Amino acid sequence: MKALVCHALTGIEGLRLEQDWPEPALTPGSVLVDVAATALNFPDVLMLRGLYQERPPLPFIPGLELAGEVVALGEGVKRWKVGDKVTALVAGGGYAEFCVTPAAHCLPLPEGFDLERAAAIPENFFTVWTNLIERARLAQGETVLIHGGSGGDD
Repeated sequence: MKALVCHALTGIEGLRLEQDWPEPALTPGSVLVDVAATALNFPDVLMLRGLYQERPPLPFIPGLELAGEVVALGEGVKRWKVGDKVTALVAGGGYAEFCVTPAAHCLPLPEGFDLERAAAIPENFFTVWTNLIERARLAQGETVLIHGGSGGDD
């Protein structure tokens, strides 16, 4: 498969388009997604410089979010079926033709969203969900003020 691979932690200068990268292998509880679109966000930029909390060994395929079509199911996957359109938060690998991700990290495309728009949802959605719902325990009927809710300043 084709993949944009990071060979040096120098920002985008360390990326090379590989034409024959091995396709990722399914694992139990995961899905294989035919990637139609991906996104670039601040954590991706940090990862390409070796400054992100996750530091995969070189070379690696970056890309933390994607949208595409499920083309294979790992053992035990019940929620998704081949042909489903999903968007997903991944631990890397989104800058390739195919990406394996835990099925639990996938979301259905929101109504009215195409694959390109949906690819930019997961990082922000899961960040907000984790911080407001899981950590702060925001409950129905409560109000929250978001002050300074912008991204990184690179």
